[in-house]
Amino acid sequence: MKMTKEQARRRKKIRIRKKISGTAARPRLVVFRSNKHIYAQLVDDLIGKTVTASSSKALAKDGEALKLTCETAALVGKDIAAKAKELKIETVVFDRSGYIYHGRVKALADGAREGGLKF
Repeated sequence: MKMTKEQARRRKKIRIRKKISGTAARPRLVVFRSNKHIYAQLVDDLIGKTVTASSSKALAKDGEALKLTCETAALVGKDIAAKAKELKIETVVFDRSGYIYHGRVKALADGAREGGLKF
């Protein structure tokens, strides 16, 4: 039986997570992409806690939903970088969660780099 796209993505995600882990000094920047929104969070894997998070849903103003574009993903990346700077976090480990590094995922990563994060 052929694997679905979601099953293939989850298999890649497991393969990636074997190799990378976040610490308090260098947390993991996790990306989740849905059909309507994009989410990013910084995770400290040693204690298993989310340090900070941002999403296109959280950035929407007065009930107006942001269109899910590369520009919106870049805004989420800049927002997560600003929140990390407040917590004095300079470097992170990027976890693309099995998604192809292209389009919205790449735009989020570039936005985080523009915001001052290093990875």
